[in-house]
Amino acid sequence: MTVPLQVTFKDMDPSPALESRIRAKAARLERFADDILRCHVIVEAPHRHHHQGRLYRARVEVFVPRGDVIVTREGPLNHAHEDPYVAVRDAFDAAIRQLEDHVRRLRGDVKHHEPVMRRGRIARFIAGEDYGFIETEGGEEVYFHRNSVAGDGFDRLRVGDEVHVSVEEGEKGPQAVVVHPVHRRSAD
Repeated sequence: MTVPLQVTFKDMDPSPALESRIRAKAARLERFADDILRCHVIVEAPHRHHHQGRLYRARVEVFVPRGDVIVTREGPLNHAHEDPYVAVRDAFDAAIRQLEDHVRRLRGDVKHHEPVMRRGRIARFIAGEDYGFIETEGGEEVYFHRNSVAGDGFDRLRVGDEVHVSVEEGEKGPQAVVVHPVHRRSAD
C-alpha cells in the first residue's frame, strides 16, 4: 500500500526535486507502521526577507489510527537547516522515532519501570573527580555521579553518610539514577 501523501510548500517556490525526496521518505514510513492513513509534509521558508541564513522549517504529520505523529523541525540555532533537504531529513528521522514509539505503545511493548529506592552508605569518592561509589545494604557497589545527587547535596556528602539510591544497570555495571541523602535530625 502506498501512503497517501500531500506536500505543501509555504513562502517558497515548489521544488520537484525536494518533493521527490519527500515522496521517497514518506514511502519508507510503511516499514515502521503498516496502518498509516495519510501523511502531510509542509516545507516552509519562514523569513523571506533574509538573503543569507534563511532557515527552513519542515513539518511531518503522519495520521494513524489511535493517535497521530506530528513533528516540526525548525532550527533557529541549527544552521544546517539553511538547506531544506536537511530540515526534511531531520523531520522524517524524528517522525520515524515517534512512529516506532507509537507502535510499541499500541503493542504494549513499552516498559514501565518504577524506581526502587535502596538504602546504602557512601563508600568512597574518587579524589579530584565528581563521582564516587555507594555500598547498598545488599553489599552491591554502585557508581554515582554529582549529577545524580538530588539538589545540591553532592558537596555535603561524606564517606559513611546514609543515602537512598535508585539503581539501574549501566554499561559498566550498576549506577545510581537518583541519590537522596538521608538527613538526620539534630537533637535540640
